[in-house]
Amino acid sequence: MNLSFKSYWDLLSDHIRPQKGRFVLLATLLFGSIGLRIFAPQIMRKFIDSALAGEALQTLTWTAIAFISIALIQQAVAVSVTYLGENVAWTATNDLRAELAEHALHLDMKFHNDHTPGELIERIDGDVTELATFFSQFALNLIANGLLLVGILIALFIEDWRAGLAFTAYSVLTIGILGRLKDIAVPHQKARREAEANLYGFVEEQLSGTEDIRSSGAVDFSIRELFRHQSIILGHNRKAHFKRWIIENAMGFALTTGTLLAITSGYWLFSAGLVTIGTVYLFVHYISLLEEPFWAMTHEIESFQTIGACVERLTEFRNFKVEMVNDAGLEIESRPLALTFDDVTFSYNGNDSVLTRLSFDLKAGSVLGLLGRTGSGKTTLGRLIFRLYDVNSGSIKINHSDLQNAHLQSLRKNIAIVTQDVQLFRASIRDNLTFFDRSIPDEMIIATLEELELSDWLQSQPKGLDTELDTGSRSLSAGEAQLLAFTRVFLRNPGLVILDEASSRLDPATEQRLERAIDKLLKNRTAIIIAHRLDTIHRADEIMILEKGNLSEYGNRKQLAADPNSRFYQLLQTGMEEVLA
Repeated sequence: MNLSFKSYWDLLSDHIRPQKGRFVLLATLLFGSIGLRIFAPQIMRKFIDSALAGEALQTLTWTAIAFISIALIQQAVAVSVTYLGENVAWTATNDLRAELAEHALHLDMKFHNDHTPGELIERIDGDVTELATFFSQFALNLIANGLLLVGILIALFIEDWRAGLAFTAYSVLTIGILGRLKDIAVPHQKARREAEANLYGFVEEQLSGTEDIRSSGAVDFSIRELFRHQSIILGHNRKAHFKRWIIENAMGFALTTGTLLAITSGYWLFSAGLVTIGTVYLFVHYISLLEEPFWAMTHEIESFQTIGACVERLTEFRNFKVEMVNDAGLEIESRPLALTFDDVTFSYNGNDSVLTRLSFDLKAGSVLGLLGRTGSGKTTLGRLIFRLYDVNSGSIKINHSDLQNAHLQSLRKNIAIVTQDVQLFRASIRDNLTFFDRSIPDEMIIATLEELELSDWLQSQPKGLDTELDTGSRSLSAGEAQLLAFTRVFLRNPGLVILDEASSRLDPATEQRLERAIDKLLKNRTAIIIAHRLDTIHRADEIMILEKGNLSEYGNRKQLAADPNSRFYQLLQTGMEEVLA
């Protein structure tokens, strides 16, 4: 792939523009550093010619002092350029990390199903870190060495037009070779970065399943897969290093040719009496300086292979579009919501339908008991209501308005779900309950915890609402975690609540507390209770049974329970836990 500088600029331009003041200062220091490096040999040339001409010792001394002073100033400026360049680069790329992380959080669930968290971490952090190196070292060194090259050629033209012309032709040819070779390793570097992302995804997956892997004796398989991923990375590394070897040898040949050119032209001009010994030194020194930007460009071009792959991958990532965007739709009011499914068909992969022509009408304030075997589509139904996915055909309506016409943020704010797996964050109790919304006052949080019989638990915490919770519910019992999940719902005050097996793993005493919480939660709200157990749906006004994505039965709970021909009646007689297992 032949990447233009525009690809790099497009990626970071929005984050660089706010730092234009520091960029101006950086450019000023950079030009100053280059000017000092080109001017310093002129003083040394004067020193040599003055010494050969028998100038006074005082003159030579002041010339030497001037040379040393300029060298010291040049070093100080060079350090300042490096510091400022690093600072600008990391500030810009940290902003880019934040942008990419926000972009990832807004992407549709289909994207997240296809990409592991480890892969996203490698893209957002690993690739951007490489890009920071590009802007702090590659771009800076490339600009500096490019300016140094131009300055040297101008100085050579001033000294002797023939030398300037010869080395200009040589420089153009060398840069042309670099330009032709600069992208030859990008495909292999991109493949390596992709393989590394897959490795991180694999490691993340294996670490999250450590208990299952060890208990099932699959450790050897994990190790073999780890070696397989690493062998793929090694293969791409070998190919990329071979391409880099080609670049280095091509540049080595070009620089050897340049050294021969410098020696030959200097000897010829001095023999012809056209230049002095000091000027010959100037030629030799400038040719030595020419080698520096060429070698620097060579090494930066090698790094450019990796950078190019990172830019390509990050550009691809940014090009993933959010399909479910509706920031100008209808606002959903905070009141019991009416829900309608009208001939809804949905498939995750476009082939196997999870729900097929599903239709039902749930009135505002009603409670629906949703039953079905594992894989019947119960959880998918909840995801569609949240609009984590869009239906393939048919429509879903909230308060008689199509879901796709609703304001997305307003929709999700007024719908809440509680599952048996409660996600906690490594953050304070306050942030865990409010999802980092600091507009919710502490008084409201404490009152809600008291209402859900969690005031004693809160008082036992060393720092109250500021106590940091551990991830994975290790600092809470299952019942406490569930009650915290209910607290989150109360604080949001949604119009529709979905309870997905919310009490399936609790002991009887904790379940009684949870039952009281559910009674309070369902008051003046529409609700869907997804369950396998009969005692969890006694609150339901209506019952719906799904079978392989199809509507098997739907109706009033009391009427179905009294009808010997209904599927729900049979479940009550035979034991729902056994039939739906």
